[in-house]
Amino acid sequence: MKYNPNEIEEKWQKYWAENQTFAASNNSEKPKHYVLDMFPYPSGAGLHVGHPLGYIASDVYSRFKRHQGFNVLHPMGYDSFGLPAEQYAIQTGQRPEDTTRVNIDGGVDKEGKQIAGYRKQLDKIGFSFDWSREVRTSNPDYYKHTQWIFIQLFNSWYCRKQGKAYDIAELVKVFEEEGNKLVEAVCDDNVAIFTAAEWNSYSEDQKEKILLQYRMTYLAETEVNWCPGLGTVLANDEIVNGVSERGGYPVIRKKMTQWSMRISAYAERLLQGLNNIDWSESIKESQRNWIGKSVGAMVSFNVKNHDEVIDVFTTRPDTIFGVTFMTLAPEHDLVGKITTLEQKATVEAYIEKTAKRSERERMADVKTISGVFTGAYAEHPFTKEAIPVWIGDYVLAGYGTGAVMAVPCGDERDYAFANFFNGQNGMAEIKNIFANVDISEAAYGSKDNVVIANSDFLNGLNYKEATQAVITALEKIGQGSGKTNYRLRDAVFSRQRYWGEPFPVYYVNGLPKMIDAQHLPIILPEVEKYLPTEDGLPPLGNAAVWAWDSKNNKVVNTDLVDNVTIFPLELNTMPGWAGSSWYWMRYMDAHNEDKFASAEALKYWESVDLYIGGSEHATGHLLYSRFWNKFLKDKGFAPTEEPFKKLINQGMILGTSAFVYRIEGTNSFVSKNKIGDHKVQPIHADVSMVNSSDELDVEKFKAWREDYADAEFITDDNGKYIVGREVEKMSKSKYNVVTPDDICAEYGADTLRLYEMFLGPLEQAKPWNTAGISGVFGFLKKLWRLYIDENNGLIVNNDEATKDNLKSLHKTIKKVAEDIENFSFNTSVSQFMICVNELSSQNCHSRAILEPLAILVSPYAPHIAEELWAQLGHTTSIATVDFPVFDAKHLVESSKEYPVSFNGKMRFTIELPLDLTAAQIEEIIMKDERTLKQLDGKTPNKVIIVPGKIINLVG
Repeated sequence: MKYNPNEIEEKWQKYWAENQTFAASNNSEKPKHYVLDMFPYPSGAGLHVGHPLGYIASDVYSRFKRHQGFNVLHPMGYDSFGLPAEQYAIQTGQRPEDTTRVNIDGGVDKEGKQIAGYRKQLDKIGFSFDWSREVRTSNPDYYKHTQWIFIQLFNSWYCRKQGKAYDIAELVKVFEEEGNKLVEAVCDDNVAIFTAAEWNSYSEDQKEKILLQYRMTYLAETEVNWCPGLGTVLANDEIVNGVSERGGYPVIRKKMTQWSMRISAYAERLLQGLNNIDWSESIKESQRNWIGKSVGAMVSFNVKNHDEVIDVFTTRPDTIFGVTFMTLAPEHDLVGKITTLEQKATVEAYIEKTAKRSERERMADVKTISGVFTGAYAEHPFTKEAIPVWIGDYVLAGYGTGAVMAVPCGDERDYAFANFFNGQNGMAEIKNIFANVDISEAAYGSKDNVVIANSDFLNGLNYKEATQAVITALEKIGQGSGKTNYRLRDAVFSRQRYWGEPFPVYYVNGLPKMIDAQHLPIILPEVEKYLPTEDGLPPLGNAAVWAWDSKNNKVVNTDLVDNVTIFPLELNTMPGWAGSSWYWMRYMDAHNEDKFASAEALKYWESVDLYIGGSEHATGHLLYSRFWNKFLKDKGFAPTEEPFKKLINQGMILGTSAFVYRIEGTNSFVSKNKIGDHKVQPIHADVSMVNSSDELDVEKFKAWREDYADAEFITDDNGKYIVGREVEKMSKSKYNVVTPDDICAEYGADTLRLYEMFLGPLEQAKPWNTAGISGVFGFLKKLWRLYIDENNGLIVNNDEATKDNLKSLHKTIKKVAEDIENFSFNTSVSQFMICVNELSSQNCHSRAILEPLAILVSPYAPHIAEELWAQLGHTTSIATVDFPVFDAKHLVESSKEYPVSFNGKMRFTIELPLDLTAAQIEEIIMKDERTLKQLDGKTPNKVIIVPGKIINLVG
């Protein structure tokens, strides 16, 4: 019986599906273990061999935990809303729901493309997913609950005093009884103070407008990343080098009324929570930097000849007497109010120019110095001197207050700005307020060893003393106070897209109202086109049926809006991160129609024990998920403060691209080895046309594209055309994609799984090289031959295991168990190879060894393990069989091969029991014929014996 991976794998994949082998129970006496992968966005391109890396690792771990007796939840689903499907719909005229479904389930799309389908691709690799819990974020039965969570956020506020979110009704009660003067809440800036009597006298609309300033999700005019080419707002992590990641369209800063989430309310909890989770330090540091906690002071500068005030947050209040100028972000609200007529045109031109640069680009660009004087002056709170007010794009509206009190002697960017504009428009000479510090060449940014000078009442004080003195003085004159600030901004939650979760919101008198949860889901309507309307409204503005009948509680035709009982619905949709910010909880109870998960299921599974995914989600998905989890805990729904106990970021599998070399100005291609003095243009060639020896199939290449059909090829002397190779990111545009389907078809899924684990440490990037896969396939065939002979079938016997057999097995048990717990999967595969080689050389076919070996291999190569287990006579799956127990006694050596030396030179070796004393060893050695021959009748002067180490006869 020959090893036939395709036949075996099809058999066992069918068995697992029919028997629900990996279905987890929500009511088990076993201890629980929840293993989760970051679920994929199902693109039409399908999986390449880089995608399954993390899934294979999590699957190895899941299968290992089942062998250890755990009830393992290992689910999978699809993050199926998003911009790519919408863009594809716009380009091809297909419905996003249709293309998304085909991308998942497989089939032929409207353009006639055969799509393999994510589900079929994943199944071929043999993952132990509990498919009975599959979720798709674009299914109404899923986003019904996303809409419900949005309503909970809308109906909540955050109490600073208690440090948690509460129902908005509790805040209303406080307003009714006390007003808002003593309320410690996270809310909009500059909320007006009112008494209980005033609140109770307000109209319902007035009350709603005030409550919007406190709600956890709220409508506000904010600076956003607007992408005209895509017709939507983009998150910071959707922009690369000032253009959209999708399509490469320009992005500008623009003010729009948007839904936002008060993630800033949770800044301190998000920061402190990092101390309690097992994540890599690099990911934690990314989040710490993104949250950006700063301790300092708020300072108010009055604007001369205006009633306006410029509020500044500074971490260096001790340097307040060093303020030389002020800089506002170009988008700052005050710019238009304080700019003089003489400077208006210059300022407006500068604002238009900077609107085309993203926040990330502006933050990263530390070399470019640009700015414009507004013509206005602020007043120093202590000296009352005039301070020129500039605008500059190195200041961001979304960070701090969007204003900087510039102290050039203590800050490099301020120093560069002041020197660049020195002498222009009132830009004064740089003041030095540090004693015994030379600032002629650079600013002094350190807080250490600071002695303040030229600073009135601060002279002679150090950083801490001066900071406290300034804060006290500012509070005394009513122009500042101590403050802790965070860089973390509230998250914009609106997208001008079609393919996203509809908001459960309608508008009465321009104010948002929530649709009652019992009427959810509000299902995405049909539209004729997925572009914005002619008057610039989001794509849902094209919907014919998109109005809310508040009397009959249903969606009705848009033209029925009367603003009496039928009202317009929200036209924006939720961002891509909405559905992914809580999906791990849905897996706990995926078919619950009434709740996102039952209290019992949430209590049982609690949180994710192991989460595997890409580090690119550090400040996006991972931060938003922690935020929603903490909010849901505050509201009594989530059982834990943190969603993911342990996080591992898998590295990227890189492609090995192939290049042909076209001689410039010709249609001739020269082999890599014959380039010589030719001026050539490297061109990507599809790796499927290149063999493991880097030889190009010239005829295939000519047939690949019409313009290559008549190409000439200058080959090596042996007639071969050799391509160049380069390791790059695996992508379709580089023609270096290898699909798992092809590998599975040729070598089998077990080979793919083992090879991906064997490539190197999980968290490191590593290049794919198909040539190396044959070695892993050869290992599996060798493993098979320990159990089964091609001609005689099963050759496993009941012979007693030898000492060497047991040593090989238990070395492997110990190594594999330790490696899986430490996520060192590559070294486990090496150990399997060593073990099989040793057992083969020992001619071992003992059941006592080969049964536990099949279990050891099972997490990595489950199909062959299942088949071997069945061949051994078992009638149930290997999946939950107990993991073999390591016994250290089999690795303890009972004897040692001693080198026997004469005057320090080794002459022969002798194997002796390790429990012999030095005297016993000497007696044996002195009687050995080889010793007698070496001594030739002489008596040694000294016999040095260290049991377990050396034997040396001297003299």
